Amino acid sequence: MYSFGMSKGSPGPTPGFLVWRLANKWRVAVDRAVAPLGLTHAQYSLVASLYGMQRAGERPSQRRLADHTGLEALYVSKLARALESAGHIERTRDPRDPRAVQLRLTEQGEAVTRQAVAVVQDLHRQLLEPLGGLDAPRTSAFTDELVLLLDTPLAPSAPSTENSRNTENSQGETP
Repeated sequence: MYSFGMSKGSPGPTPGFLVWRLANKWRVAVDRAVAPLGLTHAQYSLVASLYGMQRAGERPSQRRLADHTGLEALYVSKLARALESAGHIERTRDPRDPRAVQLRLTEQGEAVTRQAVAVVQDLHRQLLEPLGGLDAPRTSAFTDELVLLLDTPLAPSAPSTENSRNTENSQGETP
């Protein structure tokens, strides 16, 4: 049943519905794959991104990591505290900006992250096999299309007629 994912005149699910389903399938698959390492998909996203940034010589702030992962800053802060409690990361004040919190993987965190990255890379191979595998032209084209969609900003929504009615004053005029 695709009732909320179908548009008028469309014989099947909309692209948005399919992207949503694929994202959920991916999240569940990663959650299951990294659970034995004591991580969730969201935590994995954070430590794997941090691992890559550290390898590039960066010591990112929580804000920078939030921007990189696309997660809300408040959620990154919550994840970082949980990962700190588990001994995977260290959170310290940025000496250049006392309001900013810098993150760094601990030795234990690096070891767990390396294992998790290997597990998720195997999962990548499995999930992308229908497109020909990781290095296939179809996978590359698919990746390019996803990047295009993610990098294209959405135009601000026009106010709906219901919202317009809510802003009318008692004489029926809009301010």
